[in-house]
Amino acid sequence: MTDAAFEAAVERYGDTIFRLAYSYLKNRADAEDVMQETLLKLYRAGEPFESPEHQRYWLVRVAVNECKKLLRSPWRRRTDPLEAAPETAVWDSPAQSELFQQVMALPTKYRAAIYLYYYEGYAVREIAALMGANPSTVQTWLMRARGQLKKNLKEAESL
Repeated sequence: MTDAAFEAAVERYGDTIFRLAYSYLKNRADAEDVMQETLLKLYRAGEPFESPEHQRYWLVRVAVNECKKLLRSPWRRRTDPLEAAPETAVWDSPAQSELFQQVMALPTKYRAAIYLYYYEGYAVREIAALMGANPSTVQTWLMRARGQLKKNLKEAESL
């Protein structure tokens, strides 16, 4: 891969990889590590990609695998998250902030499915291939995530 092609790919897909990793890991530093590792694998990839869609799919798949690898690591299981320094995003409205908090409170598989479906525009079959699951399983995850979000947002609204 040429340096120019790599720079173009980083510009085009860097934010997507970071957001996906953040939705999996809920930690900015870990998401940056996954993004860096994914882009390093792209740089080292010898074969050119058939199309930009193929490259995007490959990058998302590698990022998902890197997130799963990090979540399985023994180091991560022995540590507690650093609650003293919460990472907060800046939103235009309180409703956006509340929705983000509720999405981040979902289990990992639901969070990732919601992110890939609504924010990245992947179809259910594509998400299934990316996450290594059946399409019906992904549909179930999306349905359960929507139900949980609806319930949690109604509860938060009534408070």
